[in-house]
Amino acid sequence: MHTLLITGPGGAGRTTVAAATALAAARRGRRVLLLSGDPGDPLPELLGAPLPPGLRIAGVDSGQEFRDELAALQERGSALLSMVGARPLAAEELTELPGAEQFALLRALRRAAAAPGTDLVVVDLPPLHQAVAALALPAQLRRYLARLLPTEKQAARALRPVLAQLAGVPMPAQWLYEAAARWDEELAAVQAVVEADTTDVRLVAEPGPAAAEALRLGRLGLALHQLPVSAVVANRTVPPGSADPWLAGLAAQQDKYAAEWACEGPVVPLAHLGPDPRGQDDLGRLAADGALVPDAPAPRPAWTVEDRLAEEGFLVWVVPLPGAHKRDLGLVRRGDELLLTAGPHRRTVPLPSALRRCTVSGAALTEGRLRIRFTPDPGLWPRTR
Repeated sequence: MHTLLITGPGGAGRTTVAAATALAAARRGRRVLLLSGDPGDPLPELLGAPLPPGLRIAGVDSGQEFRDELAALQERGSALLSMVGARPLAAEELTELPGAEQFALLRALRRAAAAPGTDLVVVDLPPLHQAVAALALPAQLRRYLARLLPTEKQAARALRPVLAQLAGVPMPAQWLYEAAARWDEELAAVQAVVEADTTDVRLVAEPGPAAAEALRLGRLGLALHQLPVSAVVANRTVPPGSADPWLAGLAAQQDKYAAEWACEGPVVPLAHLGPDPRGQDDLGRLAADGALVPDAPAPRPAWTVEDRLAEEGFLVWVVPLPGAHKRDLGLVRRGDELLLTAGPHRRTVPLPSALRRCTVSGAALTEGRLRIRFTPDPGLWPRTR
């Protein structure tokens, strides 16, 4: 099953493109699930009724999911709450917190990926900067859990009743570790979907200066987290050759930016229809040439280690970061991990085993690739005769 994640700068028409993509794929015989986390859920009105065979729409009720999750957490921790004199919150008191929408959408994505009878899942993600943060969230939270509640420390749970008697105070409840294990299991399932070889991202933007920098930084964040971009949809393009000077100037500007984006990968142009598309006829016109229907997922970017020990005495870790500028980048070595910064995005990654026995000796950005040099540490590197 192919999972296609659609996002872009705000106001670029990503929801319309997601709906047109799902509709076109269903009309070509695929079994499609169109998923949206938008609280307003505009998809039913956008597509109209009845839906063609093979197309299903699923929305996400983030408020209800938040209430259900918190109620379950309170129930599991009822003994601890009673011990500290806390009063549980009633369901009608609960209002979802910021970020609950992203969690609910990710859980829905996991359920969609496991649903039988689906060939293609099209996901209408939030705007680009929020989408990058949401897609990186499962791996980041799993790392936090591993640091704050490490698995090897859970062996001490058997000693807690004895320690409680000796100290005269209750010890932390076992439910905390059990809850962490459940969270880690669910986050791992979501992370597996996001990082699967069958998942890729499609960006939607209107060619022009307003979208150019947002698109560059968004692509940089996706590359940092090794999320492949299959194409950029250049939305609302106007045809060249107009006698109207304003339209001719707009067409020239759009062509300029679309050509720049094409240097980084495929660009799919979509014509401006005039009024906002509504209904399956309009959406069908957008996807009439079939270019929106994905053939296969884009490959996940690989970070490779080049062995230059024999020639130059070091190893090179090659990290593809298309569109990066030197001023965007930063890196810090912490133990067996590397903290990478690319614009507003950050990621902590474990070092490959060979590089853990090396020290960072330099880095350079060339042709959209960050090349980090590692020199073997004589105290850790195997000696040769």
